[in-house]
Amino acid sequence: MKTCFILHSTCVGVNDVKIYYIKFTKALFINLAIICVLIGLFLSLILYEPVAVFNTFVPSPIYKGDDSKPNIAFACNVVWGTEYVPEMLKIFKNNSIKITFFLGGQWVKDNPDVAKMISSYGHELGNHGYGHKKHSTLSLDDNKKEILSAQRIIEKYTGHRTRLFGPPYGDFNEDTLEAARDLGYQTVLWSIDTIDWKGDGPGNIINRVLKNPHNGAIVLMHPTEDTVKALPVLIQKLKELGYSITTVSRVIQ
Repeated sequence: MKTCFILHSTCVGVNDVKIYYIKFTKALFINLAIICVLIGLFLSLILYEPVAVFNTFVPSPIYKGDDSKPNIAFACNVVWGTEYVPEMLKIFKNNSIKITFFLGGQWVKDNPDVAKMISSYGHELGNHGYGHKKHSTLSLDDNKKEILSAQRIIEKYTGHRTRLFGPPYGDFNEDTLEAARDLGYQTVLWSIDTIDWKGDGPGNIINRVLKNPHNGAIVLMHPTEDTVKALPVLIQKLKELGYSITTVSRVIQ
């Protein structure tokens, strides 16, 4: 009796069945190969997408630090006012205080001895860019050049590698933040501004700080005559309120 295999309502012999079986195996192999490729592509997207997202993450600038402890950081930007820096250093030394000085690269190049003096007093050094430019107007590469140029000149004269970046004027955009991140920096701004550059007297500087002192505050200042006059009173008042004055790194730990 002849053996039949039913397929789409047709009858084929045993030999025909073997031929069909071989063709079916090849088709199945091709289909499986296509499915494997598609699965591989799908898995690669799942596995690698988080890495891509992480690499493009741009952190926000830091405005204040840990609010659980009564620490306040003084951040002094230095690109001018060189004549007032030594007196500020004496005041901090007399009060056993270390703060963070954000140094402009061009300023360090022009005033290497003063930069070395700041470092020798044990203060933390930050990066304030090289030419005191508005970083929001710069490309990503130019942002990096400004930061790196300042880093190299600061390191050349003080031996310290900076890790904190304070953009001039507090001016930045996403390229600035990305450049700082790529170079291993944290971008730092402030939560209290003395506006000491205004020259409206030490009393106003003191009032601006004491108006809203808070844990983890970062107080922005510059080397000015009014700042020098305000510092002894300001330090005394903050200590009376129970605050410790310290570096930016310490409050943002």
